[in-house]
Amino acid sequence: MATDDDVDVLVVGAGPCGLVAGITVARYGLDVLVVEQREGESNLSRALVISTRGMELLRRFGLEDAVRAGAADVDPTALVTPTLTSGDGMVMPLGYPSDAEAAAVSPTRPSWTPQSHHEPLLLAHLQASQTATVWLGAQLIGLDQDEGRVQATVLERASGEQRRVGAQYAIAADGAHSTTRAQLGIAMEGPDELEVYERVEFLAALDEAVGDRRHALYVLKHPAVDGAVLARRGREDRWGLSRERPADAPGMGELAEPELVAMIRTATGLTDLDVAIERLSSFAFAAQIADRYRAGRCFLIGDAAHRMTPRGGTGMNTGIQDGFDLGWKLAWALRGWAPAELLDTYEDERRPIGLHNVGRAASAGGARRTTDEALPWDLDDRLVHCWLDGGGGERVSTLDLIGDGLTLFAATDDPRWADVARQSGFTAPVEVVAIKRHAAMALDLGPTGAVLVRPDGHEIARWSAIDSEPEPGVAWPARGHASRP
Repeated sequence: MATDDDVDVLVVGAGPCGLVAGITVARYGLDVLVVEQREGESNLSRALVISTRGMELLRRFGLEDAVRAGAADVDPTALVTPTLTSGDGMVMPLGYPSDAEAAAVSPTRPSWTPQSHHEPLLLAHLQASQTATVWLGAQLIGLDQDEGRVQATVLERASGEQRRVGAQYAIAADGAHSTTRAQLGIAMEGPDELEVYERVEFLAALDEAVGDRRHALYVLKHPAVDGAVLARRGREDRWGLSRERPADAPGMGELAEPELVAMIRTATGLTDLDVAIERLSSFAFAAQIADRYRAGRCFLIGDAAHRMTPRGGTGMNTGIQDGFDLGWKLAWALRGWAPAELLDTYEDERRPIGLHNVGRAASAGGARRTTDEALPWDLDDRLVHCWLDGGGGERVSTLDLIGDGLTLFAATDDPRWADVARQSGFTAPVEVVAIKRHAAMALDLGPTGAVLVRPDGHEIARWSAIDSEPEPGVAWPARGHASRP
């Protein structure tokens, strides 16, 4: 067997969730290895939207503009209509904020960017880190652990060589059918294969036909394609038509290409549309969640932790936030900035959100949500966004100023705040940010108060004045008060 490799964190799976986890760990100067059994990048457009909070995290990595460069210019709603070009239709909310709604709560907004565009950006960003390594075409085939270490066996598929990898912790980000989860003996709760959906992806010039009816989804009510969903995949002329596989009729995979083209033409309402079929795929709808997110030194994130239907577009977005949350907590524990007990908060804080989103995905009406219903679950009570003067005429958000350690936002520039923060019992480095009155009001600090937040923007301590005690009931590693409905 080849020479052993030794890292701080091993990530199994290089989808968006695993890549976000790897990037987050590497930002702390820790050695991270990401192994992915695919030989190269996937060109499948599975997830089509990055949520508001997801874009805030990509903004943190400096990727916001690059990700948005591949986004479709659409309204974040669905149109229920007979065909794409029909003059009839009813707009259905999907829970994503409009540009104006997003601007009121965030420095960014959702992006209708296909996974095939943003996943390579995340991969390149991770590979540029000096402390990160990515093995493509590498499959986890064995996993053991004890109280102090994880030992993994990884097969390099091209050569057949097996390599032994030692790590302090391991993250399972290897998808809905996670082999890592199976090796850990973690069971899934909830229904499997609720429905089987199929999709045809195709190229077609539809801009002129769509006109100003640029919605994220088109839910079709034509008798021949009733219930099918048409969606654009990014800025290019790539589209996808999805439907439940019929029980009493041929599936898409059994249709000849002219029959698929005819179906697409019916869905669009354009009988002479020039169509180029790209690929067919099928996928089972499931609404499941792991009965636990952790086994010893190994953790689950993303689809390995929760399987969701596409309804509401919460699957990948929940997983991206899983990856960030676990990533910074592992880094703090490994850097000695927090006790190992911090890692217990990962499941405590993320699984309730997973449960909620799995429940939404299981509902037949799960796609339909107002912004007020869905956005609080996405933002998860993180620090209030407020614009500040960043100097040079540029604006920065309070969220942009949150560091990788602790950040204390103070209503006054009293230098004693640094001592107050350091004496509060936290060992992570603290950065003090003095903010002006309008921002202090937005953060509910009053004229002399301060708030201490974690890297994810969650509040962990608050003072009404520099000589006051922290508000009662706030203790390590608790977060601030939840405001989700």
